Amino acid sequence: MAAAVAAPRRMHQPFSNGLSVIPAVQYLLQYLNPQNPQFHQCPNPAKLNQFSPYLTQDFVLEVIKTQPNPYHSVFFFNWAANPIPNPNNYSHSHFCYIAITDKLISHRLFSLAADLLISHGKFSDFMKGKFIKAHGDLGHSKWCVKLFDHAKSDEFGRCLFSFNALLGVLVKARKVKQAWGFFGNVVIKSSAVMPDVSTYTTMITGLCKVGMAGDAEKLFDEMPERNSRSYNAIINGLCKKGLVGRARRIFSQMEEDDACAPDVFAYTTLIDGYCKKGEIGNALNCFEEMVRNNKCEPNVMTYNALISGLCINGDVDEAKRMMSRMRLAGLRDNVVTHTSLLKGYCTAGRSDEAIKHFKEMGSLGMSLDLKAYAVIANEYCKMGRPDEAVALLREMRARGIVPILSNCNAVLRSFVKLRELEKGVRFLKQMAQWGCRPNFVSYSEVVAGLAAAGGRMQDLDDVVDDMRRDGHALDAKLYSLLIQAKCVSGDVEKAIELFEEMIGERFVIKRDSFEVFVKKLCLWGLVNKVGDLFDRMKSSCLVFDVMSYQSVLDECVCGNSGS
Repeated sequence: MAAAVAAPRRMHQPFSNGLSVIPAVQYLLQYLNPQNPQFHQCPNPAKLNQFSPYLTQDFVLEVIKTQPNPYHSVFFFNWAANPIPNPNNYSHSHFCYIAITDKLISHRLFSLAADLLISHGKFSDFMKGKFIKAHGDLGHSKWCVKLFDHAKSDEFGRCLFSFNALLGVLVKARKVKQAWGFFGNVVIKSSAVMPDVSTYTTMITGLCKVGMAGDAEKLFDEMPERNSRSYNAIINGLCKKGLVGRARRIFSQMEEDDACAPDVFAYTTLIDGYCKKGEIGNALNCFEEMVRNNKCEPNVMTYNALISGLCINGDVDEAKRMMSRMRLAGLRDNVVTHTSLLKGYCTAGRSDEAIKHFKEMGSLGMSLDLKAYAVIANEYCKMGRPDEAVALLREMRARGIVPILSNCNAVLRSFVKLRELEKGVRFLKQMAQWGCRPNFVSYSEVVAGLAAAGGRMQDLDDVVDDMRRDGHALDAKLYSLLIQAKCVSGDVEKAIELFEEMIGERFVIKRDSFEVFVKKLCLWGLVNKVGDLFDRMKSSCLVFDVMSYQSVLDECVCGNSGS
């Protein structure tokens, strides 16, 4: 016992050059500079014998972890496995094998790590689980399956760690159906693995992640034992699916489970679930129940969930009172809290207060994020103040925040509504420079605005060309608007070209646009052309009100004949 106590004390004694022992080991390893033992002859490890009196588990762990070069760690590890002399009767512990495995895996030296573990007889199911997780983090799902198959064939019935690791990898990669298949085959059909709480919890988490909450709930009910993670996983999954009543049932079971009393996460998840369902009363009751439970105090996320729910409901004043209560509890509100208040003001129609609060957030030195900016930019657009929204988006870019597409589209929509089309076209062309590439909706807003305005045919053609270059095809609505605009501007040839193109796409022109088109062509004496195009439209486009369109055609043709 005295020797065991003395060794750590000696470890920190100064070495001959004044350095502590561990830096001295590192210095020597750098001098020897061993390389990959699979391909290079290693130097004589005898020079490390001078450090054998200091060998303890903590000493070895520290040396392994502090080496920047993984081959140095392996060299030291192999020497320490059989030091001469060995005054402390040192041998590697399980934690030392974990440390060297983690070191090698972190450098993707899987083969070297496997060889080392095999040579020491330590390539256990637990270690294979580490390999599976590491390969999974690199996206090597097929390797993970192969490793598990290897573990299953080597250690039938004793491959729980590797199986849990495989499930974790597949769930993380959203390959939940594959994980569910493995669960069915390995656990239910072949009984190759006796699942534990972690197995069930991982599978429940995965099922909830892809919306299979019903299967997750059934699996939860079948669990022989549960822990807080399993309860929280199913409560979270059910709440995200909007099944708050069923989540409450699980929560009640958790309350009755002496080993797993509801924790902050469980309460917060349930409160958030109630809020998103609009059941603010239930959310407040759950919160008060949590407060009464002295063992479980609300945290910032709890308050933020409740404040968000109140704001979504438009009760921003109650949300502000809840924020005051949060502060009195010694918790600091953050940008998430205040962004919820911004949304609350907007929902309640108190736009000016939202803008004022946003400016106060900035003056208080709060780090404004994308969501906060997005709320106010969108509100400016609703108020018919797109120029101020653009100024806000510029400020975002200056701070390195890329605007979201919905904000940009709101700006375009507002410019079009105000008939400030020149600004809309200019903003559309700037979007890509701001890191926000226009989508179909972006172009549609501007095309529709230009087509309706008339007299801006060149701008309209340019935007349509840009739209097509960006890979966005016209739809029936845009074709109809363009054909109508070309007719109004007198460009009948282009209108016919677009109509023929539209037929080729098997789209049906809108009835009001068709009427404008027919009248224009009849006016130009192109009655036969109209009839031909209509016949082609009937044969190409299977579903539309032929009689209604025919009546438009007949009326226009007859009217033209009468004149």
